[in-house]
Amino acid sequence: MSDETDRAALGVSRSAAGQFWLMQENDDRQVLALSQRLGLPDLLCRMLASRGIDAAHAEAYLDPKLRDLLIDPSLMTDMDKATARLAKAIIEDEPIAVFGDYDVDGATSSSLLIRYWRACGRDMQFYIPDRTKEGYGPNDAAFQKLHDDGYKLLITVDCGTMAHDVLANAKARGQEVIVADHHQTGGGLPDCFALINPRRADDESGLGHLAAVGVTFMVLVGLNRRLRQQGFFAGRDEPDLTHLLDLVALGTVCDVVPLEGVNRAFVRQGLSIMQQGRNLGVQALGKVARAEGVWGTYQLGFQLGPRVNAGGRVGQAEIGTRLLITESSDEATGFAARLDDFNTQRRSIESDVQDAAMRKVEKMLETGNALPPYILQGGDGWHAGVIGIVAGRLKDKYNRPCFVIAFDDTGLGKGSARSVSSVDVGKLVAGAVDEKLIEGGGGHAMAAGVTLHRDQLPGFEAYLGEALGTMALDAPRRLRLDASLTPQAANRELWEMMQQVGPFGAGNPEPRIVLPAVKVVNQSVVGDGHVRCVLAGEGGGRLKAMAFASVPEEVRMLLQMTRGPVHIAGFLRADDWNGRRDVQFMVHDAAPA
Repeated sequence: MSDETDRAALGVSRSAAGQFWLMQENDDRQVLALSQRLGLPDLLCRMLASRGIDAAHAEAYLDPKLRDLLIDPSLMTDMDKATARLAKAIIEDEPIAVFGDYDVDGATSSSLLIRYWRACGRDMQFYIPDRTKEGYGPNDAAFQKLHDDGYKLLITVDCGTMAHDVLANAKARGQEVIVADHHQTGGGLPDCFALINPRRADDESGLGHLAAVGVTFMVLVGLNRRLRQQGFFAGRDEPDLTHLLDLVALGTVCDVVPLEGVNRAFVRQGLSIMQQGRNLGVQALGKVARAEGVWGTYQLGFQLGPRVNAGGRVGQAEIGTRLLITESSDEATGFAARLDDFNTQRRSIESDVQDAAMRKVEKMLETGNALPPYILQGGDGWHAGVIGIVAGRLKDKYNRPCFVIAFDDTGLGKGSARSVSSVDVGKLVAGAVDEKLIEGGGGHAMAAGVTLHRDQLPGFEAYLGEALGTMALDAPRRLRLDASLTPQAANRELWEMMQQVGPFGAGNPEPRIVLPAVKVVNQSVVGDGHVRCVLAGEGGGRLKAMAFASVPEEVRMLLQMTRGPVHIAGFLRADDWNGRRDVQFMVHDAAPA
């Protein structure tokens, strides 16, 4: 038996989900130092240690403050040039329009600007492109329409970095375009008035982990300071930027950027603002999503975010932005209801496309072919609004970077990619653009978009195969566990204590807990394939648990069929339904004991 097998937590070298379980190792001396300095429980100190937080930095980590973590916006390339131009536009009340993306990051970024302009007594027009008709990012027709409507000054948010031709054409017709973005650059920089993007090679701000909404907030910090210096707020109220942090938190969480550095403060303080109910649209969305109790990153990422996204995926792209900027309770209620309906439609469409893509992969495996180091599936007439979600499902199942492409009747394909931690899919796509293998694309390490013609598929696939080679992706994925607990110990007090290490998300994963040798009782299938049950410990403790349909089928089947003890891995979550203050366990994986 190998040393690694010896280290398998509870002896689980391949779980029902095909994962190798590892208990997080910590430096006991570091844990002791944290405990002595902070007087915190051992489990919390171990969670801090596993995240590389030492005693000297623990207090700041547990209580992230924007004033401590926010850098001078002027350190971002082109920031001063952009804010000077925007300040002039506000002072002189120039017509200005924001061109946003159709996802949560784009909607929150657009809403930030619009709300700030309103707070300054000014108006800002907005334009959100239709995903299926216009695709991602700036397009000539939209910019021409904005020009004809009198908008010579534009700001793009969550897009624009790769729109070289469109921005060049805009400049030629006399439009000044400021780009506030966070996507990978490729093929040089666009010819625009200003490009604020911490990922450009000549930006030394160290803010490459920001979502677009974070970049946009930095623009507002710089703009607010400039307007203050120029005396604009003499005799009028200065906008309170902290009141906009709920939008920053929503966009940051939903774009799955690392929750480190200033992002932690954005989300922690943004959640606090959100609880105050300042944004009518956010509150209305929470009601239709049945988001109960104290909101955290789970509510933002899995209840609110998908509904905002649904407008851009299968409905009307601008509804999400309209919801987030409305000052009417009736409008908020109506917009939220429409987004909820769109989300229901999205789930149905997503299921159909996912089933079709899965069948193609399984058919390939049935013929005896081994999976390549990537998965690329495309289909005629697949809905472009759900391909990103489907790519994520395939990635989770097969542990490979996955590309899903929807082709229209002209042979043009719009694709989305989702990746595993070892592959920067954004760089892959940018490289394909540079080599002119595809029409366009770009993105992040974990997600990207592509545009290509059907006849470009062979060249793109050859490029992916060469770039990824024979990566060792078939070994069991590692599941790192933070703690082993009994059902009795997994209580509300423990959950509240663990929240001090939050907010949880990308770069700061939610603590994974294992419940050893529990019995699964009172199993039932609810909704669309979810498994609800109770986990009973030897000491008599009982804990409600749920395995959602997104959990691998093998795990859900084990919960339903087992008669003996099983090890259960997952997350502890608050259960505040109908005002009660309890917890439940969200099952992620399982293995026979």
